[in-house]
Amino acid sequence: MNTATTTTTTLTLDEGYFSRRNWFDWLFALIVAAGGLYAFAAYQPHMDVYEKGILLAAIPSAIWLGWFWRPLRVLMLAVAAFSLLGITAYQGQLARADTVFWLKYFLSSQSAILWMSVLFVMSTVFYWIGMFARAQGPTMELIGSRLAWVAVGMALIGTMVRWYEGYLIGPDVGHIPVSNLYEVFVLFCWMTTAFYLYFEEQYGTRGFGAFVMLVVTAAVGFLVWYSFAREAHEIQPLVPALKSWWMKLHVPANFVGYGTFSVAAMVAFAYLIKQQAAETRWHRLAPLWVLGVFLSVIPMAFRKSLESSSSYWVMYFAISALIVGGILLGRRRIAERLPPLEVLDDVMYKSIAVGFAFFTIATVLGALWAAEAWGGYWSWDPKETWALIVWLNYAAWLHMRLMKGLRGTVSAWWALVGLAVTTFAFLGVNMFLSGLHSYGEL
Repeated sequence: MNTATTTTTTLTLDEGYFSRRNWFDWLFALIVAAGGLYAFAAYQPHMDVYEKGILLAAIPSAIWLGWFWRPLRVLMLAVAAFSLLGITAYQGQLARADTVFWLKYFLSSQSAILWMSVLFVMSTVFYWIGMFARAQGPTMELIGSRLAWVAVGMALIGTMVRWYEGYLIGPDVGHIPVSNLYEVFVLFCWMTTAFYLYFEEQYGTRGFGAFVMLVVTAAVGFLVWYSFAREAHEIQPLVPALKSWWMKLHVPANFVGYGTFSVAAMVAFAYLIKQQAAETRWHRLAPLWVLGVFLSVIPMAFRKSLESSSSYWVMYFAISALIVGGILLGRRRIAERLPPLEVLDDVMYKSIAVGFAFFTIATVLGALWAAEAWGGYWSWDPKETWALIVWLNYAAWLHMRLMKGLRGTVSAWWALVGLAVTTFAFLGVNMFLSGLHSYGEL
């Protein structure tokens, strides 16, 4: 007797993009849209057509970012709430920054950025404690991660309040705070950390956070020195060449590149540490020596200021030496805590890919800005030349990766060299070379 067998095939259709949104997603979208439209209605008489376009485009962009990476929803709402609290506390009087408790100790731009600096250093310390701790390692790394999130929030609050403070000084003084070294170092710190935190969540590991946070802490060290030695935290009017809406696009796009290139380099360093963890011949531990030399010679870049800040840079050198020595002695334990080489290699690639895309956009925007400000798209100014060198370096890296299958040690070393090239393009050109992009000296 034949038995008929019926097979039922169930088709599972993917949910639509909007159907996957929960109530908090829609609440977040409503708040962002309401806030953006209110700002447009209230301030559009003071904006030109380009600034209006940027504001309107920022509304769906912010919503998409919050939906794409959901932790950003809480971050953006918290930053908006505390920024508005700080702005309201001023009541139109800049002098209240020294008398109102919340402004003086937390929400003025300088206070918030100082908190950012402390929290980034604490985050780095906890990540490294987690690297060496055994039973409590994951807990320490979790604390480091949470502190990094709060530090990013304080950086953004400080940036938003600083923007408002500029207009309190004078309508012709106020500007988006991305115009000098002090302001862009704040931008670099939070943006680099934000990209790391994204990779931390995507790959489900905090193992390489200790390495990435080292470069953020180094930036914080420079920021603190620059702030107190040069009083760089003081808000200054823009020079004529910077009075352009192009700056609002060009500089942030550039620092997406700088931040992700830094993440890639520190992940590359972690890759080399894990790869050479079992090495017993000291002369083969080249990556550690390279880091030691790099950290140790940075103070020499500021030799003009060493006479007035010698104790600071001696302390910097001592801490750098301790860090390098600790990594050298604990390389086997560190390697155990690091994620697999394949994960590190993939993070390195994705960081450079994202950075290259945004750096390309920033370069194009810079050319358009140059045409408006100086009458030509390209003038072979030192900053432009070194930006081209950075672009070619990472273009070659990606080409070798995609076309020739570049992996492993060579790609990691290349990413580290790329950070040195990027650092010179970012800082060295302004310090040692003159040109159209030089607006001051250290």
